Amino acid sequence: MKLLTQWGFSRQSWKGQRGEYWVLGQGLLLLALVLVPVYSPPVGPLPPVLSLGLQGLAVLLALGSAILLGKGFWDLGQSLTPLPYPREDAQLVQTGIYGLVRHSLYGGLVLGGLALSLGLFSLSHLGVTVALFILLNAKANQEEQWLLDRYSDYADYRQRVKKLIPWIY
Repeated sequence: MKLLTQWGFSRQSWKGQRGEYWVLGQGLLLLALVLVPVYSPPVGPLPPVLSLGLQGLAVLLALGSAILLGKGFWDLGQSLTPLPYPREDAQLVQTGIYGLVRHSLYGGLVLGGLALSLGLFSLSHLGVTVALFILLNAKANQEEQWLLDRYSDYADYRQRVKKLIPWIY
């Protein structure tokens, strides 16, 4: 319970003032990603080269996801919160993985969803991943408004560093 309080949750939290509903939506989509049945496109068996290529790409995306998530958790340290509203005692982290991408945890979740979708060759998982990307992108937009209000150097940081996927977006 103490951890939830440190993250900014309280008995009054569910008024949505700190972005609690973004966290709820994110949790529901992550649960859907695990529970949705596999729906593969009706294309028949893939040629071995294409199948191996997709599996290799899935592994690379999973590795990228693990790096973004692991390094993101590590580099945020005491500033970590699932809420888009920054903690009162938070510092703006611009080093480590956050020197490459502003929202590494969100990007890691999206890459993980893509890796799962490709690894299973599942359109249903891809659909949930697209929904997760849309939600996390919108959550990041809200978070960035609060970060702009809190940190005077955030606008410059936002100009220099990609949002969710290093070097891409």
